[in-house]
Amino acid sequence: MKANEPDALSKTTRINLLFDFYEPLLTEKQRTFLKYYFHDDFSLGEISGEFGISRQAVYEHIKRAEAVLEGYESKLNLLSKHEELQRLTALLTESVNGLSIGERERQALFDVIAQFNITE
Repeated sequence: MKANEPDALSKTTRINLLFDFYEPLLTEKQRTFLKYYFHDDFSLGEISGEFGISRQAVYEHIKRAEAVLEGYESKLNLLSKHEELQRLTALLTESVNGLSIGERERQALFDVIAQFNITE
């Protein structure tokens, strides 16, 4: 499944986000294959040619690495917590925008919100 297929984009986005959180916990091979496939958009054939292994072996490495990422997420929930924080930050920002307060107070509230916003 690649990025030009309908559900592939959301899967690719999810794997890339999980990768951002859990990359240090992966093996070098897992990091490399996931980067090539999901980040650099290499095909299984391109990766197999690069490493001199079969497409099936590449596929299995990628599937195992995906399972490892999902396993970390099921235990640590870093992505879920991040998404909830983003949702709450957006809600809080929207609420602050609706307040009848001065610009200085509004900016002070936005500064506090920014301290909790971990999108960078």
